[in-house]
Amino acid sequence: MSQAEKGAAFRALHEGEPFLIPNPWDVGSARVLEALGFRALATTSSGFAFTLGRLDGGATLDELVAHVRALADATSLPVSVDLENGHGDAAHAIRSVAAAGAVGGSIEDWEPAGTLLSLDHAAERVAAAVAAARALGFPFVLTARAENHIRGNPDLDDTIARLQAYEAAGADCLYAPGLRTVEEIRAVCAAVGRPVNVLARPQLTAAEIFGAGAQRISVGGGLTWAAIAAFAEAAEEMRDRGSFAALQVSAPVRDWLS
Repeated sequence: MSQAEKGAAFRALHEGEPFLIPNPWDVGSARVLEALGFRALATTSSGFAFTLGRLDGGATLDELVAHVRALADATSLPVSVDLENGHGDAAHAIRSVAAAGAVGGSIEDWEPAGTLLSLDHAAERVAAAVAAARALGFPFVLTARAENHIRGNPDLDDTIARLQAYEAAGADCLYAPGLRTVEEIRAVCAAVGRPVNVLARPQLTAAEIFGAGAQRISVGGGLTWAAIAAFAEAAEEMRDRGSFAALQVSAPVRDWLS
């Protein structure tokens, strides 16, 4: 499938039935998710940084581009990229990951120094990212993220104001990680006219989130940490109890990777 075809397929997902977009952390996990029948993938900044032995935010743009290229080459699914704050230049980041095979990307309004951008500045950055996406020559879904809910300011009115400004700036999809309840999700979805991505929460089901109006659900680093937690638990059993019982598992790896 060509990049243009992947882009068209990804855009179509935002216009049809709500869908899950899981977040692989490497090529192997991406191949498994494709084999399991998911229709699109999104990178996870925290999960990818972990593969480098770093905390969230620790990967460079060049490293991310190489990661995106590997995912795009290894799977036929559309890939959207967590671009964090745009690595200093949102438009350049969009062009860079698009050149590596991505057909979507998200830009957040949070700086690593620990500050939320002002609404006007954040909207300007979204507009610049949108312009870069539109100039690519193939469909590219630009997602704008309002980070306030998980950055010490869980003010729903501020979240909605930010997402409305990003919608006005041209974002194709809107995302406010940290929404906690069906009521919050419903309020956000009712306040904007673009598809909304919601970060999965253990306390809510997909049916509840979709029922509140979300178009897509991502899991961030959740799958990464579920896998690493199982790995660490098995390793601790080996170290502390001399037990290898946790290794008695069977996985259809040939089916997943064939």
